Amino acid sequence: MRAEHYHKAVVWLFTAVLGIPVLATLLYSLSQRWGATILPEGLTLDWYLRLWQDTRFLAAFGHSLLIAAATLALSTLLIVPTAFVVFYYFPRLERWMNILILMQFAVPPVVSSVGLLQLYAEGPLPIIGTPWVLVGCYFTIALPFMYRSVSNGLKSIHVHDLMDAAHLLGASTPHAFLTIILPNIRKSLLASLFLSFSLLLGDFVFANMLVGARYETLNVYLFSVRATSGHFTSAIVMSYFLFALGVTWIATRLSRQTDL
Repeated sequence: MRAEHYHKAVVWLFTAVLGIPVLATLLYSLSQRWGATILPEGLTLDWYLRLWQDTRFLAAFGHSLLIAAATLALSTLLIVPTAFVVFYYFPRLERWMNILILMQFAVPPVVSSVGLLQLYAEGPLPIIGTPWVLVGCYFTIALPFMYRSVSNGLKSIHVHDLMDAAHLLGASTPHAFLTIILPNIRKSLLASLFLSFSLLLGDFVFANMLVGARYETLNVYLFSVRATSGHFTSAIVMSYFLFALGVTWIATRLSRQTDL
């Protein structure tokens, strides 16, 4: 019984550590004033109404969602087949792929941004200030998470046995991959997509240095209005948090319904 109580206490303590800052941010975004008092002085939705009526915020939020969706679509089209080809046809390349996907962590984002500014500011491909440069940068961010997750998903199923059975039944390799392998790694793929999605929405360095206000994203907008009001910025943070939480909940429900 003591061990059970101890485990419950650890869980509740961990929940409190994670939940109290979120609750405090929520209360601050709903408060009229919160200065020297323990609790806020009055509650209001004015900050949220002001936020969601701001066309600049809506545009920045839409830009972030569009760039993240384009990056994840590109990543899925390139990384998932690549992971399958390496795992099924060239397993000896696995260790080299592991090195390749980790190379981006060797260079800080600020250093990468400076190099990209010099490379793509002029010349035959001047894409600095456009969303295309962010899609390319974000692809490198999503690459290690998606590739590792898909690779682990492939290792958890009997890929060669499933493919041999499909070939015996007359299915081609692309058809077997789409109809047999891909559904079996669906959970791994969804997990990598939503992890990458949260990371891409949270990027500031690449977006601020490579695009800035020319194609303003959510975090660049948040940085630019940070001095206006703490209540207003808290409303931005909570809106982003609740949106990410809702998307995750919907994805979890859809995954459970598919399993049934």
